[in-house]
Amino acid sequence: MTRHGALPKVTDKLTDKRLHKLWSAAIAALLASAAVPVATVSLDGAAARADSQFIDSRFTGSRSVSSQRLADSRLAAEAQLLAQAQTQTKRPSRPNPSPVALEAKTKLVEFENAPFPFDSGDDPRRRRTASLEDDRYSDPRVLLHIPQGFDIRKPGVVVIFFHGHRANLTRDVLARQRVAEQISLSRANAVLVAPQFAVNASDSSAGNFWTPGLFTMFLNEASEQLAILHGFLGLARDFDKLNVIVVGYSGGYAPVAWAIHHGGSSERMRGVVLLDALYGELDKFEKWIMADRYRRFFISGYLGSTRARNLQLQHMLDNRGIRYRMALDERIRPGSITFLPGRNGENHTSYVTRAWTDNPIADILNRLPEYRR
Repeated sequence: MTRHGALPKVTDKLTDKRLHKLWSAAIAALLASAAVPVATVSLDGAAARADSQFIDSRFTGSRSVSSQRLADSRLAAEAQLLAQAQTQTKRPSRPNPSPVALEAKTKLVEFENAPFPFDSGDDPRRRRTASLEDDRYSDPRVLLHIPQGFDIRKPGVVVIFFHGHRANLTRDVLARQRVAEQISLSRANAVLVAPQFAVNASDSSAGNFWTPGLFTMFLNEASEQLAILHGFLGLARDFDKLNVIVVGYSGGYAPVAWAIHHGGSSERMRGVVLLDALYGELDKFEKWIMADRYRRFFISGYLGSTRARNLQLQHMLDNRGIRYRMALDERIRPGSITFLPGRNGENHTSYVTRAWTDNPIADILNRLPEYRR
């Protein structure tokens, strides 16, 4: 019985075309599942041969025999193409990394937006004479670390560490001060980004971080490089969503001050930690504390060399009626301000690893339960 009064031959022809399309779609789907390119020429040739056999059968046999021959021809073409597919090399699959770091990863990476290389000709403060020809002011490397168990799906934090005088990343930040190790030892869902400043020099230069907005460009590049280290560049936007805590040791106070002063990314900033580092720039630290009182925390641990500046900042806060504490709470809360005076047995050289407690960076991260790994 035909639809809409169509002639039997016309109906047969339409049915044949539909059957041809169905078989073509089925073969294409099978090839796609095999993850190989669709063999258009082979498919068309096989289909053409099958169609030719079917057309010949229209004049020599019944419709049921013709349909059977068409089906047999199609199945033969399908088997041939699948056999070819199995012998071809599969396309490389798209990276699909685990969101959880299965092992710790540490790497030194050259950044385009690092604080150095830097030429003092662009230094608005003219504090030091830096030359691009001097190796001490030409190192663009940044230390990156992702601890085992870090989960990009969870709330997390990027710890930015600024070293002090006469330091380099491998000997001091990585080996002596064990900053990457402290990130791993903590229970925090945190990663580390530590740029190289003046190499082995008694210099607190902020380098390119004196440039307004450069710190934001640095953070953006850090997200890309962390994503690559984690396994997939497409995760850069996820790293962009992580909050930021800046930690400065000793002469690292100046880069910290300028980064928070006009570096941008204020919406991501959650805390500043100074490890015996408040040697100056008090106005910038006071302004930063006052700018967003209820989302940020400030911690300054100090010994004899920075005691006077810490007392001065406390006096500035007293004049504004701002309360602060002299010991850490079990949990560091947004808006808290804490000063930690030194005790007997502590010294400036080892303060990054032994301050009010051993591994002070890990201790602070463990007091931030919102970033639990």
